[in-house]
Amino acid sequence: MRPAIGVTVAFDHRRKEFFSLRRDYIRAVEKAGGLPVILAPGSPEESEDVLGHLDGLVLTGGSDLDPALYGEPAHPSVNQVFRERDEFEIALCREALRQDIPLLAICRGHQVLNVARGGTLIQDIPSEIEGSANHDPERERWEPAHDVRVEPGTRLHGILGRERVEVNSFHHQAVKTLGKGLVASAWSTVDGVVEGIEVPDRRFAVGVQWHPEAFWDRQPGFQSLFEALVGAGAGRG
Repeated sequence: MRPAIGVTVAFDHRRKEFFSLRRDYIRAVEKAGGLPVILAPGSPEESEDVLGHLDGLVLTGGSDLDPALYGEPAHPSVNQVFRERDEFEIALCREALRQDIPLLAICRGHQVLNVARGGTLIQDIPSEIEGSANHDPERERWEPAHDVRVEPGTRLHGILGRERVEVNSFHHQAVKTLGKGLVASAWSTVDGVVEGIEVPDRRFAVGVQWHPEAFWDRQPGFQSLFEALVGAGAGRG
């Protein structure tokens, strides 16, 4: 039986009665041998029951987190905040870490992982980091935007097998203060923005700021991240 991998979805800000999920996430999980299970935002109190049916979890990209969740007023650039999704995914993240369920956190999910562990975010890279790279360029989803340096000896380095990778980029926020128990594993070579985080004492808990799923049908890509997630899920229990 294929490992069941939960994949979170976003609210569609253009059509309030719809959820939204790019198919790339589903294809990347399937290609890695997992069975995707779509998770719509629900009650945070149900996170334990939800994860009891899963072997792994993907926290996907999307809108900004509510800065109140890490004790800060909102920067003017913060928009499309969906508190229901924020609270549900933070609860899922914390429960996944508690149960040691394999977790891959992508872009917004990478930020959710940090906030779930008590960390904070840079709310607007262009106005807060002088000389920063353009982390949200107008490009195809699979086009590289900048280089990232990966720290040797980290789980991320072991998965990618490289100390420098080209990544795509679609975000204006980033990790600021690391959450409890997290280590940084990758940084933008242009401005030092944290591009990778992980929890060393868990089976598999990795966050990346870029979108690896966009390369699921391209080489070279980042399919090894999904293979590592599904592989860890297959070994659960």
